[in-house]
Amino acid sequence: MIETILQPLATGLLQAFEPLNLAMILLGCLAGLFVGALPGLGSVNGVAILLPVTFLVPPTSAIIFLCALYYGAMYGGAISSITLGIPGASTAVATVFDGRPMAQSGKADQALMAAAIASFIGGTISVILFTLFAPPLAAFALAFGPPEEFALMVLAFATFIGLGGDDIPKTIFSIMVGLALATIGLDIISGQPRLIFFDLPGFLAGINFLVLAIGIYGIGEMIWTLEHTQGKVTLHKVKTSWAGFKENLTKIKDYLMTTTFGSVLGFFVGTLPAAGATPASLMSYGLAKTFSKDPDSFGKGNISGVAAPEAGNNAASTGSMLPMITLGIPGSPTTAILLGGMIIWGLRPGPLLFSEHPDFVWGLIGSMYIANFVTVVLNLAMIPIFVRVLAMPFTLLAPIIFALCVVGGFAPTLKMHDVWLMFIFGLAGYLLRKLNYPVAPAVLAIVLGPLAERSLRQSLIASQGDPLMFLERPIALTCFFFAAALIAYPIVRKLLQKRKPVEEG
Repeated sequence: MIETILQPLATGLLQAFEPLNLAMILLGCLAGLFVGALPGLGSVNGVAILLPVTFLVPPTSAIIFLCALYYGAMYGGAISSITLGIPGASTAVATVFDGRPMAQSGKADQALMAAAIASFIGGTISVILFTLFAPPLAAFALAFGPPEEFALMVLAFATFIGLGGDDIPKTIFSIMVGLALATIGLDIISGQPRLIFFDLPGFLAGINFLVLAIGIYGIGEMIWTLEHTQGKVTLHKVKTSWAGFKENLTKIKDYLMTTTFGSVLGFFVGTLPAAGATPASLMSYGLAKTFSKDPDSFGKGNISGVAAPEAGNNAASTGSMLPMITLGIPGSPTTAILLGGMIIWGLRPGPLLFSEHPDFVWGLIGSMYIANFVTVVLNLAMIPIFVRVLAMPFTLLAPIIFALCVVGGFAPTLKMHDVWLMFIFGLAGYLLRKLNYPVAPAVLAIVLGPLAERSLRQSLIASQGDPLMFLERPIALTCFFFAAALIAYPIVRKLLQKRKPVEEG
């Protein structure tokens, strides 16, 4: 098995070292660090805004650039979390718990370095696991037909409901809104127009997922950040020196074990459809605190409290690409956007991708190894520069983000219809955020919706409308069983929690 992996992996590494692909890795990692470090952005926003730029290069180079951007953003999110106390993205929320107290006590350089090294360890472990697990999972996935694909889509939504941690009715509402938006356009069987609001011809092409993503994560998040910070973000000075760098290297042993466990946990949490890096980072933080000899120091500046979530979210970012590449199911909002990009480029993620486009798959896997190394070097070398950029008031950053959003919304279709839609989605995303509605399920639903509809209708046509055929397929039945268990899990847990006080009383 190892021999069958090493040869294509070596070919993929050579492909990643091609001048264009290597340039894409460097640019992606650098852009990702800035995107991740700037409050109000993050990997989802960065990939959504910069996706149109990749139409200028071949598909392999494009996905390598976006994955490097994803990697870089995961590293960069820790910078603003530690220095400003503002997470660059939701994936870096747990980093604030101990990173901010460390910065306030004059240990910002130590926290930033621990975050970078833990991210590197998490990324390395997860890429190795990805390399080992991807081909077997792809081979297993060859047994999947339309019924199994539909069951997997249901499982993806159920995972989001069961493990998302958000209010269940609100999560379901967000998914339903996304599914409704996904049906806009022409019916895939009859060709009849559906939900063409006000008879506007722009709706005939459907809702571009990129317009929704840029609107919600670009415009919506920008308005949210401006409202809550009012453009006033104070920066605590970060001291950096070569002597401090060498001293911080000696502290790796303090969090190496925690980081390793967090990496493995993060990878497998990331592979769950729609789970993503945020729950992985929080679970890694909880694991570190649970098994720590001094759990009371967490939240007060424990270095393991910085390292564990950073290892978890970086490992999860790689893990979330596993179901996307092998099954065509995104493991996070960012990979949902990557999935949409791959479909635009004519690459259908799924089990056949390994056999039909092996150069693409192994070139991507090879680029992950290089991107991980490049990002940790850039991160360590450029910490002082990022700190200066973060000193810029958000009132100056907001117009730049706004301009990028407009360009990103207009570029794919060259229609002003999509730009206006983007603004509407931005306001809707802001209002949903104000009302504590999760917006990520809507983005996932608009990407998965058309795939789920096609699989469902193909299955029902093949079975002459008999829905019981889903239960006659072992893989589909297993997926439905786990989906039902995931939906029932939070409901049962809440009932048990309500029952305990009654019994105690």
